[in-house]
Amino acid sequence: MLILSTAYLGNIRYYTQLIRTDTPVRIDLGEHYRKQSFRNRCEILGANGIIPLTIPVHKSSGEKTPVSQVRIDHSKSWRRQHWNSIWSAYKNSPFFDHYAEHFEPLYATRYELLWEWNRDLQQVMLHLLGAAPPVEYSSVYLQATPADRDWRDALSGKPRLYRPDPDFHPAPYYQVFTERIPFVPNLSIVDLLFCEGPAAGQVLRQSAG
Repeated sequence: MLILSTAYLGNIRYYTQLIRTDTPVRIDLGEHYRKQSFRNRCEILGANGIIPLTIPVHKSSGEKTPVSQVRIDHSKSWRRQHWNSIWSAYKNSPFFDHYAEHFEPLYATRYELLWEWNRDLQQVMLHLLGAAPPVEYSSVYLQATPADRDWRDALSGKPRLYRPDPDFHPAPYYQVFTERIPFVPNLSIVDLLFCEGPAAGQVLRQSAG
């Protein structure tokens, strides 16, 4: 079994795990929420470099909160800000106009729970990639066994939690600002989709080793 955390527009490494598996995939909603992780953050590429997009969430009062209960903080206009950032970064990409209509309505919709927002974005992304991994969600914490592939924290952006994946070799592809910025690997999957379109799945398979 492959065990993953929920992710906001997960990075390319996250999606290589999803598409290359031939075992059941479980996204753990029973794990405790970790701050400053890709559960509520992604990275896109703008004209001046990497742009982090972070979904604000309500902070718990000292108690550890299961991911299933993490609520989005709508006191900030993050949806409009994120979509404007995505539009600005990728409006000139080869395939933005082909796919924007699939994402813009979601950014106009108010979600209360972080995991439900991530789930719906992921379903759209997998559909556009032509992938259908056997994904299920667990409401209770999953205790990994030696036979499982547990990537919940290994895909974190925190160096202390990072775990190398010898099978992951990010394949280069065209990026919008390639003439002024050297290739940046392992960005959010939207970077690959908007830049490569139907070829995005092939780039993922090449990156998966």
